[in-house]
Amino acid sequence: MNRELLLRFENLVQLRGACRQLRALSSRKVCGAPWKPVQFSAHPMGSLLLQPQLWQKDTSVSAALSQCRHLATKEETKKKKKKIPLTRGEVEIRQKMTVEELAQAMGKDIDHIYEVLLYTDINLDSIEPDSILHEDHIKMIVQKSGMKYKSAKLKEEKERKNTDAVKRQVVSYPAVLTPRPPVVTILGHVDHGKTTLLDSLRKTQVALMEAGGITQHIGAFLVHMPSGEKITFLDTPGHAAFSAMRARGTNVTDIVILVVAAEDGVMQQTIESIQHAKNAGVPLILAINKCDKPEADPERVKKELLAHDVVCEEFGGDVQAVNISALKGENLMVLAEATVALAEMLELKADATGPVEGTVIESRKDKGKGPLTTAIIQRGTLRKGCVLVAGKTWAKVRFLFDENGKAVDAASPGIPVEIMCWKESPSAGDENLEVESEQRAQEVVAWRSYVEEQEKMKKDLEVIEAKQKEHRLEYEKKQQKLSHLTWRQRKAALYKANKHVMFSRPKERAEMDENTLSLIVKGDVDGSVEAILNILDSYDCEDECKLDVVYFGMGDISENDISLAEAFNGVILGFSVKANESIKKLADRKGIKIKLHNIIYKLIEDLKDELNSRLPPTVVESTVGEASVLDTFSVTAGKNKIPVAGCRVHKGLLDRKMKFKLIRNKDVIWKGCLSSLKYHKDDVQVIKTGMDCGLSLDKNLEFSIGDEIICYEEKEVRQTTSWDPGF
Repeated sequence: MNRELLLRFENLVQLRGACRQLRALSSRKVCGAPWKPVQFSAHPMGSLLLQPQLWQKDTSVSAALSQCRHLATKEETKKKKKKIPLTRGEVEIRQKMTVEELAQAMGKDIDHIYEVLLYTDINLDSIEPDSILHEDHIKMIVQKSGMKYKSAKLKEEKERKNTDAVKRQVVSYPAVLTPRPPVVTILGHVDHGKTTLLDSLRKTQVALMEAGGITQHIGAFLVHMPSGEKITFLDTPGHAAFSAMRARGTNVTDIVILVVAAEDGVMQQTIESIQHAKNAGVPLILAINKCDKPEADPERVKKELLAHDVVCEEFGGDVQAVNISALKGENLMVLAEATVALAEMLELKADATGPVEGTVIESRKDKGKGPLTTAIIQRGTLRKGCVLVAGKTWAKVRFLFDENGKAVDAASPGIPVEIMCWKESPSAGDENLEVESEQRAQEVVAWRSYVEEQEKMKKDLEVIEAKQKEHRLEYEKKQQKLSHLTWRQRKAALYKANKHVMFSRPKERAEMDENTLSLIVKGDVDGSVEAILNILDSYDCEDECKLDVVYFGMGDISENDISLAEAFNGVILGFSVKANESIKKLADRKGIKIKLHNIIYKLIEDLKDELNSRLPPTVVESTVGEASVLDTFSVTAGKNKIPVAGCRVHKGLLDRKMKFKLIRNKDVIWKGCLSSLKYHKDDVQVIKTGMDCGLSLDKNLEFSIGDEIICYEEKEVRQTTSWDPGF
């Protein structure tokens, strides 16, 4: 009996040891093929338990154990070493890292960075993947992610050498100076006859070809006088939208001819033109136009100009005044002679040798010729083969054209010329400078692009720092409100408040914002695009509808413009450009609006109509009838007492189908519908002026004698934008 108990006890001990070994074996990490348990066919479990030595000495078990120990190969050992480096969890950071760069350095996705930023003072509405993060925020994000940071070794950037091209220093050697034609700018109010005057001088029909009868581009023309002299004329637009063009014209001119209509007198753009001439320090010649009309009064014009410091010679000043009729050609030679005489007094000369210097008057794109610029040469002589730099582009000149489109070989100082073979279109007003070679031109363009990029980065950082400071103050205020909570409660409250932000990325929020009008602006020349953008800059009704210019450029409407408008759900504005039939069909198929105009004020009117269509309608109340409460009483309906007002209609009528409001002491205390309207004891639909009635409201509200009952209807009225572009 004792022997059987002893054997059972030994079997239990052996079973416990076997279980322990099995647990240890199963808990091991086996890399490769899974370990297969050995089948002990020769030794059943019962006999195995009775023989404890067999378990420990079984060769199959020991083979399995050795297999488990030696499955790890050398390659897997190397992988393990790579996964667990000595600098585990360290992130190399540097200043001015973007959200995307930080996510890559941490080995995380961008959503992880957004999630961590929920617990900071940063406003996620202003954060994009390419947004630059402050160094303190970078360190905080790394720490909250359970990692350590180390600063990257900053490479000392050598100061970049200035490779810009500049004008020559002005050195006056009489031997090299030669007379040049005067550059004369014609300024004045819209429709005062500037282009017609120039037309008559050069015997062309420019005015008849212009849309709406107004000049909308700056033009440069060389006019040959009968006496042999040459005058370069600049014809600038008079419309209010083209102020920048007029200012640019006076910056390259020698003389300004101020055109004023004799019957209209001094107008808004007349005053602006005088100011442009004063700012540029350019002498004036007054041309009083339309003197052939019966209502013309030249003397009144001269007197009005006195208020703007334009004093004619007959009043003791130095401004020549010529009465002309541009349409009939009267006194035009007198005006030309006055211009030549003033030019002789100014002794206009220039150096026709050395590197070329000039100014871009206008820039445009031509389908066959590519980017073209109209320029006036100020120093040197421009020839084929010259390498020019203007703004951030350059050209090796292969073709030159005069104002009539005729090819020329050279252009001397004071001569307007059209230049072909630009890499990109320069901006109007840029300086044309000749450089030694194409390589030198590329260096100049690279330097100017670098300088612009640095300035932009500096401005962006200033804006970012200002926003971060603002958000930090907001964050501190929020933290003060939560100061009585524990840190866990604060984090929970912040997460709950910002949870919706995490699941809405900035791009998605932009797509959801329907109250935004995205614009693609295309123009025929650079000056037209500039004028339109200047008008759009005056838009100040962001609270009504946001205006966003996503792209602007020159040339006809293309498929890229359609794709861009589709992506942003935008509208294409085209000024003096075309859209072929295939483009129009593509736009119709995709539901894209293309608005093409040749007159700038009509384009702006169309834009305002588009803005108006984006505004939600407003509800306007129109009064139908008015009544006054003469007496009050109540009627019992079941267990309830209903207040009733005895009224008399003194204006219009009361219609039970419409809405009503109760006014007491000039305050509206109720709005709604009537529950009953009676004339004597009969229910009626309408009570007219002069009739008495009894009425009750859909709300148990006590009446007072003297209350006013107003019957009104609501109508939806289309809103109009309050934006005023100035014309």
